[in-house]
Amino acid sequence: MYGDEATIRRILTELGDTWAVVGLSTNRDRAAYGVAQALQRFGKRIVPVHPKAETVHGERGYASLADIPFDADVVDVFVNGELAGAVADEAVAKGARAVWFQLGVVDEAAYGRTRAAGLDMVMDHCPAIEIPRLG
Repeated sequence: MYGDEATIRRILTELGDTWAVVGLSTNRDRAAYGVAQALQRFGKRIVPVHPKAETVHGERGYASLADIPFDADVVDVFVNGELAGAVADEAVAKGARAVWFQLGVVDEAAYGRTRAAGLDMVMDHCPAIEIPRLG
């Protein structure tokens, strides 16, 4: 429902290759770690966003989206569902082109705000699962 094939394809192939991954840290046990690695394999530049601002997969980290000194095309959100809406609002303020909420994360109000601001948005999907499906 919150990720039709056309929108998923557009985000993954047309909207840019710089992905801010919110919640990405050096913790290899977290899903964000493996998904960010998969995004890199498919040619995306990942930008770790985490309060610790750790370097992950060779990319410098930032404490917040606002701290990134360049444009982020897509904001991939790996935070608790209660916090995800605020991150979507930060993505809009940052000037991102799309927001992606990971599997299990749905916030209908955030979806409405983000789409109303003109951004594409996908919820409850994983780009590491969707990219190989593009063919």
